[in-house]
Amino acid sequence: MNIGEMLDSICSQYGGKTAIIFEDKTISYGDLQRAVNSLANHLKRLEIEKGDKVAIMLPNIPEFVISYFAILKLGAVAVTLNVMSTSYELRYLLGNSDSKVFITVAQSAKRYEEIKKEIPLCRQILLVDHESPSSPFAEVTGKGPFEFSMPPVDSGEPAVMIYTAGLIGDPLGAVLTHKNLFSQTTLFQDLFGGKAEDHAMAIIPFFHTFGATAMMLGVMSIGCTVTILDQFNIDAILKAIERDRVTYIAAVPRVFLGMLLYEEAEKFDTRSLRICITGGSTMPLQYMPAFSKKFGCILTEGYGLTEASPVCTVGRMSMPIKPGSIGTAIPGVEVKVFDDSGREVPTGQVGELVVRGINVMKGYYKDEEATARVIKNGWLHTGDLARIDEKGYVFLTGRKKRMIITSGFNVYPREVEIILDRHPAVKASQVIGKPDLMRGEIVKALVVRQPNEAADERAILKHCRTYLSSYKVPREIVFVDNLN
Repeated sequence: MNIGEMLDSICSQYGGKTAIIFEDKTISYGDLQRAVNSLANHLKRLEIEKGDKVAIMLPNIPEFVISYFAILKLGAVAVTLNVMSTSYELRYLLGNSDSKVFITVAQSAKRYEEIKKEIPLCRQILLVDHESPSSPFAEVTGKGPFEFSMPPVDSGEPAVMIYTAGLIGDPLGAVLTHKNLFSQTTLFQDLFGGKAEDHAMAIIPFFHTFGATAMMLGVMSIGCTVTILDQFNIDAILKAIERDRVTYIAAVPRVFLGMLLYEEAEKFDTRSLRICITGGSTMPLQYMPAFSKKFGCILTEGYGLTEASPVCTVGRMSMPIKPGSIGTAIPGVEVKVFDDSGREVPTGQVGELVVRGINVMKGYYKDEEATARVIKNGWLHTGDLARIDEKGYVFLTGRKKRMIITSGFNVYPREVEIILDRHPAVKASQVIGKPDLMRGEIVKALVVRQPNEAADERAILKHCRTYLSSYKVPREIVFVDNLN
């Protein structure tokens, strides 16, 4: 089954049920299907065909969900872009992906206008303003036709492209198939007893593969209602849990730490919460039992990466939860630990975590060499160090690759160093991760000044913000005489 067929099946079964709650608006599954079909017909009129790329750069709003499903129903590929992408980053992302249409909010139109002459293939932009009933997007989704005949789409064909930070600076487009995504839609139901009566809350971005699969595809595939939040605000999160009787949340540790440490949390009725899953970065071990006790629900940890759609392992309700473990392999997936020569190490020993299964990406777009570096003999090499015990529980121990994970986002230091080194006052730089309770890590830069140049921290940060998404910009700069 492809994702478009999945949506049609659910909408026919739950047409009158609320699919999405956003601010003061509700959208039923039937209304969602009408909007999806109308947008798919519009894209078809724009001569978007099966296999073409359509870029989405939207926050967590209903229009993201509509765009995502419309593109996939058309047999096209949704290129989901981080809303923090700068014009500099967009030039590469839209150009490299061969996107033909760009769907984004009106406030981001300027970024597109600045670069559109350099990306001639991306000739159409569709602007979203969720507060205006007369925005271009609203007009397109409201005029029909509201029926759409899907072309034949095999489950092994590309569905989504998500860019991950590249080891040498340029991001790589991980191509995920319908089969990859569909394999993840059953996890909430199969591993955590998810039912149509559950109510999910989406906090982490849908443009992130964790948000899209865990909090959109996984819950909507069984007819759940999902409350969408666009801002990280603990008070708003707790209010929504109480108002909508939320039962399920999957998010990065920062969300659950924020809830736990929020002094006024007791004012809210959160007894509806049943299951919470943390991932994206490591949750500080000592806070997990405290969260479960305070909110009276299960908090378990999982592990994944974009190239694996993303979930690979997770602690589950049917098995004991081992402190410090990221759980066991999900159904249809194998995990092992290899040494540097590609041989499996004995149980309990540390090596590189590798993954094989139905969730592993098709490859990096237009980059067979990069694909071959990470997928070897069918095994996806994660770059993370781990050990696996005799019961199959996985424990992360470190990283083989230079990477910083901040609030669930991956930052490769080399990408930031390239931008830092372009500043005239910077002779050399080194970017490292600094531990941070709420974000896991923050980006820290060590900078060597050019002789006779006044290296001003404020000017360097402004330079970085011009070229880098905000989560990649160093939060701390330290000037040093040399780099060791």
